[in-house]
Amino acid sequence: MLKIYHNPRCRKSREGLAILEESGKEFDIVKYLDTPPSYIELAAIIGKLKIEPIALVRKNEAIWKDQFKGKELTDEEIIQAMVDHPKLIERPIVILDNQAVLGRPPEDIKKLLR
Repeated sequence: MLKIYHNPRCRKSREGLAILEESGKEFDIVKYLDTPPSYIELAAIIGKLKIEPIALVRKNEAIWKDQFKGKELTDEEIIQAMVDHPKLIERPIVILDNQAVLGRPPEDIKKLLR
């Protein structure tokens, strides 16, 4: 089953959602700011994305700049920062089974839909 981690206020996330809607496939929407992932869930997502945790951080967010920028953080600390402050999580993230893609650009989501 497809799943999108979505922020309705984000244009890229809305574009990603539209791609899923146009696909005609069933999917679940997770509004991750309302229902943040746990540490274990986020670590699993990062593993499916096959990226380093820092690559999922929205580095221009004020929270990141004020509390974390310039600090040497472990991967675990970066994941915990995103769990504690879900606004730091880049979006949209689309998951299908053991695969995931970051919808930046949103067209990348189509790779999972083939």
